[in-house]
Amino acid sequence: MLVQSERRPRFGTLAACPRRAFDPAGMACCVAVSGVNRVRLQLDQVRGAVNAIDPVFLDTPALPCPPLGHMLGCSVTLKVETLNPVRSFKGRGTETVAAMARRKGASRVVCASAGNLGQALAYSGPRRGLEVTVVVARTANSLKLRQIAAFGADIRLEGEDIEDARVLAREIADADGAYLVEDSLDLATCEGAATIGLELVRDDPRLEVVLVALGGGAMASGVGYAVRSLADHVEVIGIQPVGAPAMALSWRQGTVVETDRIDTIADGITGRYPIPEVLDDLLVVLDDVVLVREDSITAGMRALYEHAGLVVEPSAALGIAAVLEQPERFAGRRVTTILCGSNVGPADFARWVLEPAARVAR
Repeated sequence: MLVQSERRPRFGTLAACPRRAFDPAGMACCVAVSGVNRVRLQLDQVRGAVNAIDPVFLDTPALPCPPLGHMLGCSVTLKVETLNPVRSFKGRGTETVAAMARRKGASRVVCASAGNLGQALAYSGPRRGLEVTVVVARTANSLKLRQIAAFGADIRLEGEDIEDARVLAREIADADGAYLVEDSLDLATCEGAATIGLELVRDDPRLEVVLVALGGGAMASGVGYAVRSLADHVEVIGIQPVGAPAMALSWRQGTVVETDRIDTIADGITGRYPIPEVLDDLLVVLDDVVLVREDSITAGMRALYEHAGLVVEPSAALGIAAVLEQPERFAGRRVTTILCGSNVGPADFARWVLEPAARVAR
């Protein structure tokens, strides 16, 4: 059963966005509505981030998918963030943060990562002359580790989950003077992710619902901020797995809630200790946060494979999982879901998607 919170009242009086204009860079622009000034992000900084990001990460496809929509009972658009060198949206944020680190005189950067952030930073750092160290848990996805190494980063293994890795990353930064990249807390990671929201508003005047995977909060806060600023009529919903619910529980209670364990295949959005500053942003920009089961996540992966021909990692299927669990909520609506990554190993994909599909076909 989909666990769903009561829809929260927004902060301030948020009027619908007026008719869009376009700035010289082609990104949608209008006067930001009131209320979002409570958020750490600023619209001019988000627009400026576009100039720091390798074009390979920008202007990603937003593809209507009628077969998937027919199955789900709503109009479905897939914002595909996987057709780039790191196969995830994270490159938008690491391009922005690497440029910031270089401006501040850094020669080395370090981060903790479940895999996608580390891979993206390993791509963005050397392009700006930065040495990169990535700290990952010993349980990290082996495919993601290989790809981080292939981009030339130094990998350190530490602990059992992302929270253990974060401790060592901070220690390395303190000891060596490296620039510490803390995903979501480092505002540049959110600004980079927010450029997805600029594109969504620019490209779809009829945008109605946006579903976004919620982990540490960089993508959800960034996309939520951009959409809330420019198209306040749009509903933005964050999705988490029931096995990693710390941010969802925190959002519902309006204060940080820590959990003692992580148990989900969606390794790209795990965490036990939400960052207070990020939670504050999410309380303003998200309309709701819902939790979905593991079987719904794998069903979402299979639906994307069978009806859209796309291979995605579990985190990218959370939006589809939410629609599968509560079809009446989305029936007849225009739903856009962000496919945030496709770094999934062949054996895992076969176990979660191909083998179940084969059993059903028999």
